[in-house]
Amino acid sequence: MNHFAADADISGRADLDVVLRRFYTAAFADPGIGPFFTELAGTDLDVHLPRITDFWERALFRSADYRRNAFAPHAALHSARELTAEDFGRWVQLWRATIDGLHRGPNAERAKAMGERIALTMHKRLNGAEAPLQSSDGLGFIPLAALELGLATA
Repeated sequence: MNHFAADADISGRADLDVVLRRFYTAAFADPGIGPFFTELAGTDLDVHLPRITDFWERALFRSADYRRNAFAPHAALHSARELTAEDFGRWVQLWRATIDGLHRGPNAERAKAMGERIALTMHKRLNGAEAPLQSSDGLGFIPLAALELGLATA
């Protein structure tokens, strides 16, 4: 029986490991953002997973030691191929869907909100504070929570 029931909250590293493995499996397979991981970065999930789990464990529970620069690899990717609002939006969609499929509770909600904030911050740092959060065709993705919290214009 799978103890990662959708009605249980994210409670620690083991839960994060399952969330992140499922998320990256979906992200790698995604036709839009997958190439960032598989072609441009050449991400090895077995190497990446412990590092990113440290990041999220530190972010959610302050219980892991993460001292890496999370921005640098994104800047390198952006210099190879622009990371757009649509790319970040797709990341957020997959992140939220993954968490919603596995967990419910305050930590799950915080992880989803943090993911949106991180995506918005990365987008602004890479593309400039005034960069549009939607594409010129209006199909870009702005996380609804960001609009409700006023983060999209901050």
